[in-house]
Amino acid sequence: MAMESLLAKALMSINGLSFLPRLGASEDARVGNTFAKELSSQIPTKISCRVPKRIFLLGSVGLNSALLYKCSTIAEPLADMADTEIIRPRKMTSGVKFLDMIEGMGPEAHEGDLVKVNYVCRRSNGYFVHSTVDQFTGESNPIIIPLDDKIIKGLKEILVGMKVGGKRRAVIPPNVGYTNENLQPIPDEFGHRRRILSHSNEPLVFEVQLLKIL
Repeated sequence: MAMESLLAKALMSINGLSFLPRLGASEDARVGNTFAKELSSQIPTKISCRVPKRIFLLGSVGLNSALLYKCSTIAEPLADMADTEIIRPRKMTSGVKFLDMIEGMGPEAHEGDLVKVNYVCRRSNGYFVHSTVDQFTGESNPIIIPLDDKIIKGLKEILVGMKVGGKRRAVIPPNVGYTNENLQPIPDEFGHRRRILSHSNEPLVFEVQLLKIL
């Protein structure tokens, strides 16, 4: 149960932040405004909760929607709770759990497609492993991978069914992860390659953004 709780927490939020760059200010504003309207119609007028100091300090840089949903005070009437939709991680039969962070609006990816993606890989405790996005400059170097048996099975399961522009965060168990060292995505640099393979026997958190279907 302790491991299950840890993985769920990692899936919902690691440091309360998204790893990949945003699609654009206008898109963020549209999504944010829509979320705020939906949220305000579902939360009672008086709600309060105690927020740990660490979470409170993160407010200065922005918390993700999961934290805001969990702990908010909004002056709006309480809606019928039967109509309230609770967003939960989805679990596949392989054990992969994922959340749709952004719903894509483009074409849908299918097995066998060649796709261009950005991704960030972290351990379940939040420690960085590898990324196609520079964590300091934000510069990205997307990769092109086939949705076949050449990539780790858990990541293929996440990408199949995604639409271009979409972003998902997933916890991938080791049995559908790097089961051999030749599976993609894998860095070319020896140091980065060794780092990612050194964690192949533990669950890994992937945040992946589908950029294009080739």
